[in-house]
Amino acid sequence: MYSKGFDIVFCWLPSHVGIIGNEQADSAAKSATTHLPLAVPLSDMKRVIMHHIFKIWQESWSQQLDNKLHSVKPVIGAWPVMPMRRTDVKLTRLRIGHTRFTHRHLLFGERAPECPSCHVSYTVHHILIHCPVFNHHRITFFHTSILTLSDLVGESPHQNLFAFIKKIGFLYLI
Repeated sequence: MYSKGFDIVFCWLPSHVGIIGNEQADSAAKSATTHLPLAVPLSDMKRVIMHHIFKIWQESWSQQLDNKLHSVKPVIGAWPVMPMRRTDVKLTRLRIGHTRFTHRHLLFGERAPECPSCHVSYTVHHILIHCPVFNHHRITFFHTSILTLSDLVGESPHQNLFAFIKKIGFLYLI
């Protein structure tokens, strides 16, 4: 255009001030960023919130290393339900380490029951895992005497757990 005799002048107009159409467009663009009506489905919000809650719960649970149940269930979540309630109750008591035999003394103000062989207080852990009196039965029912509570009462309880407990005379004391 310059070669044809036109003078070209560049002018800068900040935000197109004074041009009504541009000011309306700027205003509409600005309001769209501040008043954006997004309809988030309730199910999506619930899923995000539940995920966040479980994440916080898991972080808290992971820090509780001295919790008896933590060694059996390091990851939070529901336990599979046993087909028989009586079995489910006994398994839960074993998992949390509170049985009538090991904790009865607390209810009646008695001395804690003591293992006559090891001279330590009876605990679920001691009975199922450590007491050498039951090693032969552990080998018979679990094919090893080296076990963890998680092996026996974890997410998938050992199939011979209740047969072992019955054999050692502990089943009806849970």
